[in-house]
Amino acid sequence: MSEFEALVKSRRSAMKFIPNVEIGEHELNEMFSLTKFAPSAFNLQHAHYVVARDPDLKRKLYEAADKQYKVLTSSAVILVLGNAKAYRDVGPINEGLLNLGVMSKQEYDTTVESVLAFYQERGGAFQREEAVRSASLSAMLFMLIAKDKGWDTCPMIGFDPDAVGKLLNVPEEYVPAMMIAIGKEDAANQRPRGYRKPVGEFVSYEGFR
Repeated sequence: MSEFEALVKSRRSAMKFIPNVEIGEHELNEMFSLTKFAPSAFNLQHAHYVVARDPDLKRKLYEAADKQYKVLTSSAVILVLGNAKAYRDVGPINEGLLNLGVMSKQEYDTTVESVLAFYQERGGAFQREEAVRSASLSAMLFMLIAKDKGWDTCPMIGFDPDAVGKLLNVPEEYVPAMMIAIGKEDAANQRPRGYRKPVGEFVSYEGFR
């Protein structure tokens, strides 16, 4: 079994964490420095992470997250956001390639114009969907990186997005994709892994079957 295969199989959603385990900003930043390589449409990098480690803030998030105990015992709670207006950054994001001569001025102008039109023509609902899609790809990579660094995670959708947004001062153009609790799992009463469908039940070739 390869190291990557072992990593994928060892990552699980941690239901309970060992309390009072601290996670430092430096270590988190090391994880995020790898997370930035996640794919995103047109390299717009929609994802934004808000990390909460302060116990008082986590207690408030616990209330806004249906009082899920793992929020209290986690080392940090991370809100994963997608920027629904990320397409507006297409110019600044591509300026580096323009300045290096990798992209001509004509290519740059065409890219900016076409990306802006692509998102504007499809409207707000599509922009929000794309924000969540990109943020989710980023979040999955973050959780694998965290596991590789010896940390356990649990993605969460059971929270009040409006309440959490107010607690963390989230601008309105950012869409909550999920929360991730991170820490060291208390595996004393860990359940066996849940049923996973065999490949034949979730993969079809040359059309849906």
